[in-house]
Amino acid sequence: MEIPKILVIDDEKLLRWSIEQNLSKEGYTVISAEKGLEGLDLFYAEQPDIVLLDIHLPDISGLNVLESIKKESSNTIVIMVTAFGDIQTAVKTIKFGAYDFVEKPFNMEKLKILISKALETVTLRKEVSQFRTQISKQFEFTSIIGKSAQMMKIMDLVRKVAKSDATTILLQGESGTGKDMIAKVIHYESSRAAKPFMDINCTALPDTLIESELFGFEKGAFTDAKQMKKGLFELSDGGTIFLDEIGDLKLSTQAKLLKVIENKTFKRIGGIRDITVDLRIVASTNKKLSEEVKKENFREDLYYRLKVIPIMLPPLRERPDDVPLLARFFIDQFNRDFKKNVRGLSRETENAFLAYPWPGNVRELKNVIERAMILENDEYILHEHLPIELSAKSEGPAEISSGQIMLPAAGLDIEEVEKELIRQALEKTKQNQTKAARLLNLTRDALRYRMQKFGFLQDRV
Repeated sequence: MEIPKILVIDDEKLLRWSIEQNLSKEGYTVISAEKGLEGLDLFYAEQPDIVLLDIHLPDISGLNVLESIKKESSNTIVIMVTAFGDIQTAVKTIKFGAYDFVEKPFNMEKLKILISKALETVTLRKEVSQFRTQISKQFEFTSIIGKSAQMMKIMDLVRKVAKSDATTILLQGESGTGKDMIAKVIHYESSRAAKPFMDINCTALPDTLIESELFGFEKGAFTDAKQMKKGLFELSDGGTIFLDEIGDLKLSTQAKLLKVIENKTFKRIGGIRDITVDLRIVASTNKKLSEEVKKENFREDLYYRLKVIPIMLPPLRERPDDVPLLARFFIDQFNRDFKKNVRGLSRETENAFLAYPWPGNVRELKNVIERAMILENDEYILHEHLPIELSAKSEGPAEISSGQIMLPAAGLDIEEVEKELIRQALEKTKQNQTKAARLLNLTRDALRYRMQKFGFLQDRV
């Protein structure tokens, strides 16, 4: 552990010597300066954990020194040293960011206790800063894995949304498509990254509790309200609140949510005062909200207010090109987590992955790889390591019965035969180009070339 460093800025030589002697015995590194400008030079060069700063210095005001220190490093602990009777000025320094103050002449033992407590705060701030840095790295734009055209468009949109002032975003897509990941990327790549990210699963909260959890309540608002409680909206002020599966909110809560979005205000349960918050609301759902509106299960005005910026996440079956990339990403992740060295998927496993429709989407793919790497110790993830739904042998090339294409007496154009085979392969695979190419023993690029040639790509547009 690094030895804590303390900077003393005071014009009294004897006091500086006394502090240095006493704190050095406690195991601290102590440096000192007589004047304010000299102290600032030492501060910039040494980056101390704590600064003991006299309010009255011979060259510049201690308040000016405090202001410069806080401008450079808002997390640095500054303890002000004041003369007797200077309490009013000392209290003023607290408003400018000082941690605390001590009066001259001070008790050295009390100073040691104060510094010890201050160092606990320093340690906590460093840990919080490191944690935020780790989380931010985990949810950078580069954490969105995909090279398919759909994902490239989504990445571009997410990048624009994160840097914008947009306060409502609606993420739509099947369960497991990564809506929570996108929500976190939007937050941690925005100017709100240092503020809270509150993840709320609307399905997990009982109807009887959801309003009190979101909006809080005043003391005495109901039988068990023994004291005031801030809600999650209030605690998220300045940051982002992620409402996962918003389609499950009851109508009465939807009405209150609409007010928060439109006015940025709400009342605690039992309260009479409006509370103003600055929030970005990211909502997600695996339901088709337009249909829920028709069924009167979801408010139409809230739906249109949420979908100012809609982002639709495609299911994994519609972007098979991303499956090998995602598999490689999860293998690398679990190699680190499980201290293993799995090199990748076997060819047979990769073919099975490409042929499988992944009803559980990215979440299912991740779980399959995690299971295989926990239970097996081979160099590659093999076909026999897969669960039953994936390990079933893939179908061979599709057989086209002789009755499907009839050879007329006048002969047949070979290109017409090729066109018909491609049409049937696409129909059999429900337009999945990767599977259709495999059925015809073609590469996907070769199939797309023929689709373009025969006008199939144009037909799909």
